[in-house]
Amino acid sequence: MKSRQVRRTAVSIAVAAALTGVAACSSAGGSGSSGGSGKEDRAGSRAATRVSPVAALRSAERSTDSADSARVRSTTTMGSLLSMTTNGSLAWDDGITGTVTITYTGGSTAELMRRLGTTSMEARYLPDAYYAKMSDTFAAQTGGKHWIRYGYGDLASVAGGSGALLKDQMQNTTPNKSVQMLLASGDVKRVGEEKVDGQATTHYAGTVNVADLAGQSSSLTASQLAGLKKQLTQAGVSTETVDIWVNAQDLLVKKTEKADTANGTMTQTAHYSDYGVKVSARKPPAGDTADFKTLLKTQGASGLTS
Repeated sequence: MKSRQVRRTAVSIAVAAALTGVAACSSAGGSGSSGGSGKEDRAGSRAATRVSPVAALRSAERSTDSADSARVRSTTTMGSLLSMTTNGSLAWDDGITGTVTITYTGGSTAELMRRLGTTSMEARYLPDAYYAKMSDTFAAQTGGKHWIRYGYGDLASVAGGSGALLKDQMQNTTPNKSVQMLLASGDVKRVGEEKVDGQATTHYAGTVNVADLAGQSSSLTASQLAGLKKQLTQAGVSTETVDIWVNAQDLLVKKTEKADTANGTMTQTAHYSDYGVKVSARKPPAGDTADFKTLLKTQGASGLTS
């Protein structure tokens, strides 16, 4: 019985790792198609004093979306649940693909991961699934297999609403979604010119009120607003502040988000660089991979908790 409980706890920790791994690379919101081409409106968009904040952000949204890939590094905290960093490269030309290293630096999740022998893991995003590489200690509880495969369809069917949210974030959240969030605030402000990561940028800020989101005049489509509102509501967010920094090429250089969620106050800062970088993510060896859904059945667990 004790051995079974250990295995069940290990599965629960793995699921939490996947959930927080997504948080490392995405915002609390972010759904829907951005539309348009990033090559439009380039010529005069950086003449910031002559272009409205909404027009400038629309150009940044399109440009960032059409860049297709970038290097990403971020820090995230969420109440007492976790603090973490992530570093890697992601592509979004056809869903999310890429490889990142996630390091848990604090909170209850870090403590749970430490009990499994590591506070760092490799995560791979592929078109059909998300893969998380766990420790030797974890593998000892799963037949010697280090990798956990989370099929997007399985997350939605097994974990209900939270799994559906996770599935949508994994497959659809891209850097330009932070720009969409700011546009959705309806009161975008141009803060000023600032230097970030050695680049001249323009800083924009706003606050998203979820209750008023669908009625805001934000230059987003009705489906984009509905998608943002659904994800924020499911995450337990009522308001979220968003700050972004855009460079002379209309590309997102940095973003910060802060919101009160069901798991406590979430703050996230992400930096983007090397747009257009080549990104690769290979499926782990089948013999070293355990399927999330199969593990739940084998260990007698259900949902997203033990």
